[in-house]
Amino acid sequence: MRRDGATLRFAPRLPERYSRLAFTVQILGRRLHVEIGPDKATYTLLSGPALTISHHGSPVSLNGDGPAVRPAPPAFFSAPRARGVSLLTAPVTSWSTSTPLLRVYLALLSGTGLYLALRIWRGLFPTRVLAVAGALYATLWVTLFYGPSAMPNQWVALGALVCAGCLLRARADPADRAAPWGLAAGAALMAWMRPTDAVWVSLPLLAVLLTTRRARPAAALLGGLATGGAAWIAEAYTSYGGLGARLAEASRVQGGLGWNPAVDDQLRALIGRTLCRPCSGALPAPLITGWWFALALLALTGLAVAVRARRPGPTLLLLACATTSAVPYLLFIGYAAPRFLLPAYALLALPAADALVRLVTAPGGGLRPVAATVAVLGLTVHLAVQYVVLDRTVDRTAADRRGWTRTAALLHRVGVRPPCLLTGTEAIPVAFYAGCSSANPRGNNANTTAEGIRRAARTTPVAALSRPGGPPPPYARGWTRVPAAGLDLHLAPRPADGGEAP
Repeated sequence: MRRDGATLRFAPRLPERYSRLAFTVQILGRRLHVEIGPDKATYTLLSGPALTISHHGSPVSLNGDGPAVRPAPPAFFSAPRARGVSLLTAPVTSWSTSTPLLRVYLALLSGTGLYLALRIWRGLFPTRVLAVAGALYATLWVTLFYGPSAMPNQWVALGALVCAGCLLRARADPADRAAPWGLAAGAALMAWMRPTDAVWVSLPLLAVLLTTRRARPAAALLGGLATGGAAWIAEAYTSYGGLGARLAEASRVQGGLGWNPAVDDQLRALIGRTLCRPCSGALPAPLITGWWFALALLALTGLAVAVRARRPGPTLLLLACATTSAVPYLLFIGYAAPRFLLPAYALLALPAADALVRLVTAPGGGLRPVAATVAVLGLTVHLAVQYVVLDRTVDRTAADRRGWTRTAALLHRVGVRPPCLLTGTEAIPVAFYAGCSSANPRGNNANTTAEGIRRAARTTPVAALSRPGGPPPPYARGWTRVPAAGLDLHLAPRPADGGEAP
């Protein structure tokens, strides 16, 4: 809200962190109540003479007869993302802004989901193999870090496990009525969270169904993918100009999809770099990256175990789905984040566990204690490495959050309060803590223009963020500079202060 002479100007955008923001102001001899929702703003004149306000540059007349409702632009949502995570977290975020509460909710949900996903595989693998697989996957630092986080990849991983297991059950027993429903639910979950990942994971499943010509499971898989991806596809036509246009924009946001081998980038990210973009520097020590290669080697060993046990089908399907889920992130995207490969890790955990159990139990005579000792020592080192990386990652992200919180508090002190707009370096996380919207005219998250930011600065508190001592964005030259924690703030002039944003 800004006062421009006798006119109150509003440009509300509700950050995704909130489901509702409401306040009442006493100004110009009137009492005005404002309520901002995800897609609309409601203005109610509670007392005083009639008033005309500005809503995103359009006049709104209030005379006390009732509320005036106007649409509010949604927060920026980039093309690759889907609404699944927002809906998944809604049971908590719809009534609470507590981050610890949300993390507890997601941790419990993730643990329950992993148990149910592995339970589907009973009868396809021995129970002890399922227990070891769950332990292997659940103790990876990537799983522990992202399981309680509002990110889609963990749920794609669980959906992939459900889909593969239910497809095998449907093939083994055509009379199993629950299997097709589970297949549809797993596919819908994946597409709900990340439609493009769901397609990659489903390629081997579709190939199996085409070769076996099972209509019911095929319909379940395709129906699940369509159900989960329907909103994303519809949004492509309503907001991007079509599915092709959204895919093209998603490619742009991700740096341009194409031949971009990123295996070394994924290795660099294993040190705890939650987003490796650009991904440069030396590779981590072999002790840090060793588990990555060991998981793949154990999974291939698990295939040999399965062939010898005359049950290669489930293992082959797991390896195929793990491969297709990893292909886009290892070969086509020129940066890395550890969470990208969570589906591959979950799928590889089963054959890897099969190999471990076989290696420990197969040797006879005096070799069995030796094999068990080697396995225990290897797992102990593995767990120690996972803990160290997790601890450092949590410490680093906690320090980042403390810095963003301090910057948000400083913004509030200098007058940049909701509804407000931030742009520039670290604008998205700082805006989250400040309760502002974020926008950038360039880069991977470009969603506006320099002129759009200048125009917003005429009615809304706007700040541009830059690295300490670095130049501000061109549109923010001449704005007031305020040093902050690891950032410089450049505050747009306020019309009420007698200036216009240049």
